[in-house]
Amino acid sequence: MEGSKHAILTQGLTKRYAGDVLALAGVDLAVPANSIYALLGPNGAGKTTTLSILTTLAKPTAGTAEVAGFDVVRQPGEVRRRIGVTFQETVLDMDLTGRQTLLYHGRLYGLSKAVCEKKSRDLLALVELEVAADRRVNTYSGGMKRRLELARGLMTEPEILFLDEPTLGLDPQNRAGIWAYIRDLRAERGMTLLLTTHYMDEAEQLADRVGIIDNGRIITEGTPQHLVEQMGADVLRIHGQGDELMFLDAARERPFVENAVRANGLIHIGVDSGNKRLVEVVQLAGDTGFVIEDISVAKPSLGDVFLQVTGRQFRDE
Repeated sequence: MEGSKHAILTQGLTKRYAGDVLALAGVDLAVPANSIYALLGPNGAGKTTTLSILTTLAKPTAGTAEVAGFDVVRQPGEVRRRIGVTFQETVLDMDLTGRQTLLYHGRLYGLSKAVCEKKSRDLLALVELEVAADRRVNTYSGGMKRRLELARGLMTEPEILFLDEPTLGLDPQNRAGIWAYIRDLRAERGMTLLLTTHYMDEAEQLADRVGIIDNGRIITEGTPQHLVEQMGADVLRIHGQGDELMFLDAARERPFVENAVRANGLIHIGVDSGNKRLVEVVQLAGDTGFVIEDISVAKPSLGDVFLQVTGRQFRDE
């Protein structure tokens, strides 16, 4: 990777589309080699545009991006030789068998027939599709198609794998299976993976680092644990009636409150100790004319981080 400690490096990455639409407004990314990085954000935040540029499918308006040590604009061919990509939408020929899908993909990338056959066998075993290898893809379930796409992305032994919503629409069992493959790729093959996901638990379980993008900018970044710890020890989730803004403003002034936001009809307040602060928060609500109808205490999650920095639930798009 040209001696670089970063598999992916962008500086001031900017993209404008026709009509002066600003999709990216100066994205800085530094993804270490042999790591898993999760890029989270609402629809329209800039995730897909970022992936399109990093995989050479689009050119930036300004800024720079290097993948595997090569510039995506000046050296797109070198980048493509070193990456694998699976897209959010299934992109498979339904008339081919699983085995044919892998064989044809390998030959398109210039691999010999013997190498393609061996890689196909190995990868079909890896994603547990050996039994279905000679069935047509149109007979595969959603989970099987996702696993086949993952295998196809690995045919060229990429240094870096881009996964766009790798488990979207899969049941829990299939999601867990994909998670296991992703962990193995990093642990056993030293691969770098950048994934986008709509599932907070997926990012928490898999990612070494998480970046949250909104309005074309990275607004926070860090390890999942560090981001969650910034929320406070507990989150109070409150439903009630009255002057929410006055209640929120008053809460933010209290030294034990880490953050306070409203989303989807609930007030979320991060505090240093939920059980210890319940009485104080209830009293504060009464002082500001807000009547609490329901209140609960929970440990914060990455979803709470997303809510704090974007002002909306991940699915509130």
